[in-house]
Amino acid sequence: MDMFTGIEMAAKVGLIVFVMLQVVPMMVWIERRGSALMQNRRGPNRVGPLGLFQSLADVVKFIFKEDMVPEHCDKFYYILAPAVVLLPAFMTFAVVPFGGDITIAGHVVHLQVADLNVGFLYILSIGSLGVYGIIMAGWSSNNKYSLLGSLRSSAQMISYELSMGLSLVGIVMIYSSFELREIVFRQTYPLMASAPGILAHIPKWGFFVQPVGFIIFLSSVYAETNRLPFDLPEGESEIVAGYHLEFGSMRFALFFMAEYLNMVTASALLTTLYFGGYSFPGLHIAAEAFTPLVARASEIASSLMPFVPTLANPDQWARAILEVAVFSAKVGFFMWLFVWVRWTLPRFRYDQLMDLGWKVFLPLSIANIAVTGVLIYLGVI
Repeated sequence: MDMFTGIEMAAKVGLIVFVMLQVVPMMVWIERRGSALMQNRRGPNRVGPLGLFQSLADVVKFIFKEDMVPEHCDKFYYILAPAVVLLPAFMTFAVVPFGGDITIAGHVVHLQVADLNVGFLYILSIGSLGVYGIIMAGWSSNNKYSLLGSLRSSAQMISYELSMGLSLVGIVMIYSSFELREIVFRQTYPLMASAPGILAHIPKWGFFVQPVGFIIFLSSVYAETNRLPFDLPEGESEIVAGYHLEFGSMRFALFFMAEYLNMVTASALLTTLYFGGYSFPGLHIAAEAFTPLVARASEIASSLMPFVPTLANPDQWARAILEVAVFSAKVGFFMWLFVWVRWTLPRFRYDQLMDLGWKVFLPLSIANIAVTGVLIYLGVI
């Protein structure tokens, strides 16, 4: 690995970690304000304008709260559990492309931390590791409610991970790739190239060619992230707080943070696999119009700060900026959808949760694979 590659990798990792850490307090504020909007309340409005600094106040509170470890716990696994839950949430995003390519000093830089040819499988494998931290938390707490919460989570994860993985097989069959960047590229193809008028410009997004797979994957993602209506592992009315009942201060904050980071990753996957990722119809036209503005901004920055070089390829930077903006907007929509669903739908009973996973989603995902295969054989998709 040369110096440029090392700096590139460190910069991309640092950027992703920084952005994801900023998304968590933003989403906490959005969730509080969103729920208040739906319930005709004010929401946070004391700390900062519109309560924007309430999340910062919460962080300070968590940092300075006393960190107690109950005597009846298994201390090693009790301390380890929050980290085991948090790390996979960060690692999963590594293979998600959030933009195209840009050229810097003669080097082609992918706007993606790790361009793996098995990125699809990486996501499924790393994403399933978080449940080990939940099991550790429930077992090490030596509390019956915590143990019940962790057992619920593991059973829920097994039930819906199977359907989630099978729902993605149709995407692999249609785009013939496990690589997320290649899947995004193939979604830029026209859905019906021979159709007249505007129909010929509709992109071949996964949502259009796999609507059933999208519904199964979306529902399974809610179950995987333990969000309503699938938050049985944290069912306050039944098991107090579930697997993190015995955790307080920053240890509880890490579980809280992992939930929102998983929401970010899930939203990014929905965007990448079913809604064209960072691509959008007419993006190249918008990039051409945006290029003069980027070039002018580069000249102003160079004049104010002589050590900053003028961009040699403002057209590429304009395209990259718009691609990142499009990707962020799509992810933001799905993040808001998480909030909307949470404050709209009631929690399922546990038997309903299991029936939906094993009796509805599993056979439906298998039928979806069969139908997809027939349509591909007939040349329909």
